[in-house]
Amino acid sequence: MALRAGDRSQVAMNGLKEKVLTLDTMNPCVRRVEYAVRGPIVLRALELEQELRQGVKKPFTEVIRANIGDAQAMGQKPITFLRQVLALCVHPDLLNSPDFPEDAKRKAERILQACGGHSLGAYSVSSGIQLIREDVARYIERRDGGIPSDPNNIYLSTGASDAIVTVLKLLVAGEGPTRTGVLIPIPQYPLYSAALAELNAVQVDYYLDEERAWALDVAELRRALCQARGHCCPRALCIINPGNPTGAPPIPPALPLPPPSRGHCAL
Repeated sequence: MALRAGDRSQVAMNGLKEKVLTLDTMNPCVRRVEYAVRGPIVLRALELEQELRQGVKKPFTEVIRANIGDAQAMGQKPITFLRQVLALCVHPDLLNSPDFPEDAKRKAERILQACGGHSLGAYSVSSGIQLIREDVARYIERRDGGIPSDPNNIYLSTGASDAIVTVLKLLVAGEGPTRTGVLIPIPQYPLYSAALAELNAVQVDYYLDEERAWALDVAELRRALCQARGHCCPRALCIINPGNPTGAPPIPPALPLPPPSRGHCAL
């Protein structure tokens, strides 16, 4: 447990060794992180659920979570085929079972052949299993109407959050007025503000247009960009598409976004 300044003085008076990690000595960037998805409202919801399980009487019988898109926690059924392939990869003995369809077995065998030692537990290269990256490249090429996609330029992650943080780490640099700024939409998914605080980058807010179903407004983007250049170096633009948490419909490909100036990129 981390200690505050007053606690540290008491520890010194008692002749005990002072702890290395305290609330005062920890990384100040981490201390600034706020992640509303796991904030006080969610913690209170967990307490209420625990009380209901213990039989505490409430004017309600269940807690409905509306703070996060956790579909399966709300009762959505998982995709059977994906679960079958995963089960076969994790436990290859099931490949001999008549309970699994042949297409799932073929998919699992193909994946296992691409793994070291034909085992899902083997290490892969940092960018992910080559076969999977090749499959992803073929999908992107088909989606984009034949534009070539190089699997060596594809980096697999354990989820969207890890991928976002990895990209932000590449962009964050500078001190003072040269610190990296990242434009993020408001309302936003709190991962972005939390990651920027942890990385000591500058959060640059641009506001979605509530009157137009939370649409992205190019004039508002320009305003946020121009103001930010006075105290940081904006280097990335984050667009959540379709909107989260607003539920705004996907932005059409022909949206006339301002072209990035030299040295800037879109995230």
